[in-house]
Amino acid sequence: MKKIEKDLLEHWKREYQEEKSNTILRHALGKSKLSDVVRVGEEEKKINFHFSLNLDTLPVTDQMASGRCWIFAGCNIIREKVAKKYNIPDFELSQNYISFYDKLEKANYFMETIASLPFQEKDDRVLHHFLLGGIEDGGQWDMFVNIVNKYGVVPKQAMPETYQSSHTTEVNRLINRKLRQFAAYVLEKRENIEALKKETEKEIYHILMDAFGVPPEEFDFEYTDKENQYHVMESLTPLCFYQEYCDIDLNDFVSVIHAPTSDKPFGKTFTVDHLGNVMEGKKILYLNLEMDRVKELVLKQLQNLEPVWFGSDCNQFFDRKEGIFHDLAFDYETAFGMNFNMTKEERLDTLESMMNHAMVITGANVKDGEVERFKIENSWGDEVGKKGYYVASASWFEKFVYQVIIHKKYLNNEEKKALEEKPIILKPWDPMGTLA
Repeated sequence: MKKIEKDLLEHWKREYQEEKSNTILRHALGKSKLSDVVRVGEEEKKINFHFSLNLDTLPVTDQMASGRCWIFAGCNIIREKVAKKYNIPDFELSQNYISFYDKLEKANYFMETIASLPFQEKDDRVLHHFLLGGIEDGGQWDMFVNIVNKYGVVPKQAMPETYQSSHTTEVNRLINRKLRQFAAYVLEKRENIEALKKETEKEIYHILMDAFGVPPEEFDFEYTDKENQYHVMESLTPLCFYQEYCDIDLNDFVSVIHAPTSDKPFGKTFTVDHLGNVMEGKKILYLNLEMDRVKELVLKQLQNLEPVWFGSDCNQFFDRKEGIFHDLAFDYETAFGMNFNMTKEERLDTLESMMNHAMVITGANVKDGEVERFKIENSWGDEVGKKGYYVASASWFEKFVYQVIIHKKYLNNEEKKALEEKPIILKPWDPMGTLA
């Protein structure tokens, strides 16, 4: 193992000090945000907030200090259907309701998995993966579908946010402590596990009701339409509301991914081992397609005035305040005089990039049949971006979007046939198994 030689450091230091551009950059970074220093104004002009295809959508929502973007994005897809059906100017579903049952189901999934793993050592990699992650706020599209299929949905007024549902760090820590307490018992005793599981599940259920509130079994759907007319539909159950009033079947949608790695052939389906929430629910299922086809499917769905749920790496080349996702608007290479380029395959294989945030595509600017930029509905409130909406360049989309949710009617026969094949099983820690 070679050490860093001091004389080599002195040589590098002299080289650095002889280059005047290094002094300029150092002075700039001493008082400024790095991403502001490397901004390319000419590129920002190319991704303005004007779109040739612009869906008429509701005001943005705010997930606040929580990682529930996938739930917010999923609810935003459903609420558009409700708002249009009943001519409502502003409407939200209860993200808190979905989150409550997601955490309860994840806790059950965690304990069932821990109890069933055939591990021999405490440092078993699958066991370590579960213990390290615990339950998180994040999730996948199919996990959202599982909760809605089992528990339905409710308007926000039926189960509003609490401080804890919007600021989840502390309650997550408590739930994970109970789950690891259960895991510690299983590791040592391996007996009477089912009784302890039921007791732990009951305790977590009580924690969730303390923190998030009591989920309604029945509610009245009250709203005032755009003509200022009041309406009420009484004594609805959450499942009834979803099945009869939301005008959408989430089971008709499929997760299309773009994962250009050698272990994931295009045209094949994939699932991720030990990834899920509802034990009896549908498993994670991906259809891996070329990027040109992904963009084509997104455009088809938008042209039919249907928004698109998608998962991306939101930490790459973005400005939260201005509301832009554009890789060419940040020139790190010129500023630092070095190469930072990586292919999408290299970024996935080295964990440099992976899906970590879900949003909704609600428009696009199309020129000569090609999308130049996308309009994005985020869930970070209306004080960032353009009243909470963002714009993403086509080049950023190609590099950092990993998953889009497409209605099956837009798939061709070959793609539909692929969905019927037995999926290739990916490891729990595969980058495509990360949660938005």
